[in-house]
Amino acid sequence: MRDPGSIMKPSPILRHLIALGLFLALAGCVSLEPSVPSGAVLFQDDFSRPDSGWDRYRDAIYQADYVDGRYEITVFQPNTDAWATPRLDFENVYLDVEATKLEGPDDNVFGFICRYQDPQNYYFLLISSDGFAGVGLAKSGRRKLLSGDAMLPSAAILQGQASNHLRAECEGYDLRLFVNGVPVAEARAAEWPSGDVGLLAGTYDEADTRIAFDNFSVVKP
Repeated sequence: MRDPGSIMKPSPILRHLIALGLFLALAGCVSLEPSVPSGAVLFQDDFSRPDSGWDRYRDAIYQADYVDGRYEITVFQPNTDAWATPRLDFENVYLDVEATKLEGPDDNVFGFICRYQDPQNYYFLLISSDGFAGVGLAKSGRRKLLSGDAMLPSAAILQGQASNHLRAECEGYDLRLFVNGVPVAEARAAEWPSGDVGLLAGTYDEADTRIAFDNFSVVKP
């Protein structure tokens, strides 16, 4: 399913993103009930086993698959997002992942989604390979940044073909994004108290963004 939206960087040009959902099975991944102590791992996957439950798919729009012990999302079309969720339900969570840009333009987006309800309703916490970060929501298919009028530049983001450690905190009304241990964007929202989590990669005007993710984990605050 696809729906139009926008995640703005500082530019006079309105950029439209199209949402494309990739749904994931649970087989082989680690999941615990949310009624566990603070700091407990609720879910994790290092993507070392291709049968751990994430989608393996390719068409003309995107590809999502295990590659060399990581999970890759490649977006072949401009102005398009592709994301993946493990079909879980959490309230408050801390998310961690190592994200690496392998190919494509630096003018891209990638990172987390949380409180995911369906393809038209979720929060996103994203960075770009040209050094911008933002937190926002998709609601009824319309995208809106909550952390500012546009994605904000941050020196903490390693630009270009580099790896960044991403951490997101979806706790109560607070949404916070950290890159390499540095806070880069935050916002408050009260649309949904719980939902799924996942990973996202997307393009703007240039296509062929390829992002690798590794060591994904969900921890209870």
